Amino acid sequence: MEGQLTVYNYYGGPCYRCLYPIPPPPETVTNCSDGGVLGVGLLASCGQQLLMFDAQDAKFRSIKLRPKQASCAVCGENPSVTQLVDYETFCGSAATDKCRRLNLLSRDQRITVQDYKSIMDKAEPHLLLDVRPLVEVDMCHLPISLNIPLSSLEERTSEHILLLQESISQLKQQMASDCQPPVYVICKLGNDSQKAVQVLEKMSGSEVDSIRVKDICGGLMAWAQKIDPTFPQY
Repeated sequence: MEGQLTVYNYYGGPCYRCLYPIPPPPETVTNCSDGGVLGVGLLASCGQQLLMFDAQDAKFRSIKLRPKQASCAVCGENPSVTQLVDYETFCGSAATDKCRRLNLLSRDQRITVQDYKSIMDKAEPHLLLDVRPLVEVDMCHLPISLNIPLSSLEERTSEHILLLQESISQLKQQMASDCQPPVYVICKLGNDSQKAVQVLEKMSGSEVDSIRVKDICGGLMAWAQKIDPTFPQY
């Protein structure tokens, strides 16, 4: 676990736009609570430097920030941004700390938590893939789920891909016919699971056996709200 602390645009130091002139793709932006962003009061000692804290080793270190950019659109020599702009348009996402709901898949590629509850009740053979980071899975998870983080799928981490291949192979052995084994993907809110479905669809039939993969809408928070009110929400 680690933390970072700095103050931007302080006594000639760089502003945030100096360091990041172009916003990241909207689908990669998390809200402040998920991203761990905390607003604090002015700390003069952190001007023009980034203070980093490593909780595991209980160590601090300071990194000097690159200087103010003369070409910066906000604080440079010839700024083009001289008043407040529509940052929702600039960033491509809403100015809110609430979690945005992505819509990356078609309706046919998704099922509701009610649909999945029915699949569980009927004991239909399937694989439930939880693509959250392990730290979140340790807090709460559905007992029959297999955890392979989204990052491991995207990076094709060998040990996790092998685990996925073995799990799909075992599932195929449980099924009487040669139909594609169903894989249902879940995460906290149904955003990362959609990304994982896109990755798995590309892998299907090449890097893993051919599968039928679908996202569970709303993720585990929808499960807690609509199916099991005792399931932890975080």
